[in-house]
Amino acid sequence: MRCIPEEPDFGDGRAAESAIWAALQAQLPDDVVLAHSVQIRDGRAEHEIDILVLWPGVGMAAIEVKGGRVGVENGQWYQSDKTGGHNIHSPVVQSQASMHAIKNWLENQLGSRLSSRFAYLVSLPYTDVPQDWAMAGCPRSLILDRADTDSLRDKVQQAIEREGSGATTLTPAFLDRIVRKLGGDLDAGSARVPDPHETEDAQDHLTIRQSVLLRATRSLPRVRFTGGAGSGKTWLALEKARLLCKEGKRVGLFCYNKGLSQYLQQQVSGWRQAKPVFTGEFHEYVRALGVPDGTGTDYFEEEMPRLLKELADSMEQHQRLDAVVVDEAQDFAPLWWESLLACTKNPGAGEVYAFMDDRQDVYQRWGGTGADGQHPTSDLVPIHIDENLRNTRKIAETFRSFAGEHFTPRGGTGLPVRRVECDTEDALDAADECVEALMDEGWSNNQIALLTTKSRHPVHQERFDAGSIAEYWLDFHANNDVFYGHVLGFKGLERSAVVLCVNGFKDMERAAEQLYVGLSRARSLLVVVGDSGLLESAGGRDLKAALARAEAWQPAAVGS
Repeated sequence: MRCIPEEPDFGDGRAAESAIWAALQAQLPDDVVLAHSVQIRDGRAEHEIDILVLWPGVGMAAIEVKGGRVGVENGQWYQSDKTGGHNIHSPVVQSQASMHAIKNWLENQLGSRLSSRFAYLVSLPYTDVPQDWAMAGCPRSLILDRADTDSLRDKVQQAIEREGSGATTLTPAFLDRIVRKLGGDLDAGSARVPDPHETEDAQDHLTIRQSVLLRATRSLPRVRFTGGAGSGKTWLALEKARLLCKEGKRVGLFCYNKGLSQYLQQQVSGWRQAKPVFTGEFHEYVRALGVPDGTGTDYFEEEMPRLLKELADSMEQHQRLDAVVVDEAQDFAPLWWESLLACTKNPGAGEVYAFMDDRQDVYQRWGGTGADGQHPTSDLVPIHIDENLRNTRKIAETFRSFAGEHFTPRGGTGLPVRRVECDTEDALDAADECVEALMDEGWSNNQIALLTTKSRHPVHQERFDAGSIAEYWLDFHANNDVFYGHVLGFKGLERSAVVLCVNGFKDMERAAEQLYVGLSRARSLLVVVGDSGLLESAGGRDLKAALARAEAWQPAAVGS
């Protein structure tokens, strides 16, 4: 759904408008356009439409929203709220006048008569209005009361079709013309690529608002924050660690993969106040404590945590951690949790904060149990984070089927997802062409990441063979160039534009989780390269349907 503006600022005292806006967003079809606080000047008169609904195939509606308890006595409207009671102008007259004003303005702007159906309504979300209520000039069908909030779709459509002036439905073409005028679009130049910084700044602002979750749970010492891709978990993990350090506590901030580890270290290095006593990979923490290094899966999965637990028994109290914060916590095996918590001052009841997405369990570690048959974090209080904030809605829709039923995209609409069809064996070459074409369009090389699902890209493989992966990650965080990586190593990270190269899967049982990770790494533009049959086998029909709505792209033609 397109909104004007994309994230309205309702400010203080406009909670009723915010509630109705959210209800309309949730109930109306995706092709509807909503506009908030539309200011119109009609001659010398100034008007404002609280919420304007533009519904292709149906019509238009101007909605005046009044909070508090609203009533009418002897023809005089009044409103009672937390500031007391006072008389108000008739909201029906206000809505009707604003509807006529915008009709006049649009007809002048567009140079044609507005024949689409147009209704004016009044929303009273905290007032109960009897069904048999009526007033001269205002039928009950034009009033939306508290009970009507759950059925706004039907009520608004009925009002437009039965009470609206005009004789025709709103055509998509005419809707586009109206939207351009309402949005006040101003051509800022001939750049071929929209600058993603503004969209991503808005995403960052939304993410920071998630701090309300930390304030709401500040009295809970053991919490598991579970959220889908793009919900701001890494930001929350860092912020929680910062707040704990500010309290003077010895904090350990942990993750599993190297790329995310370096990102966390980079962020912590900029803190002016106290910092965690350790930030980074769990295995590096173990080595730092003196546990000898080793090789092989058995060593890392079993021997290393056993040795850490033995070492923890002899740790002095001042060496122990007050609190543990873990990002991408689903990557931690149960035995790692046991040994890590053994290094805290109160292993059974100390402060533990896990930030995770169990649908990204690509290493299949989360479902295991510890030595006592229970998962070591089974007593953590679950807090669910349902909103996606870090991706545009176009991108978020591609991985909706992986993210769970409560997944709610909140980002801006964004650019269409691009789809490049090719055979699996040709995916790497096609992905390289995509990178070149994106740079031809104007994307900077350091805005782009190419992620593979099976074999490494040759650039990535070269760094791996040379043993310089750690340095390569430093290049990524320094935004030096195009980044070539694998989806498994890119969890918790992101770039403005991501080319997802689906060049096969080593294990089809883990393919869905890998696709979920890969599809969710782009903030502004996602390009999916690969064979449709393989994508459907790995991601299911919902992913196939989502990608069918993507924009078919031929990178070689674009770059020529």
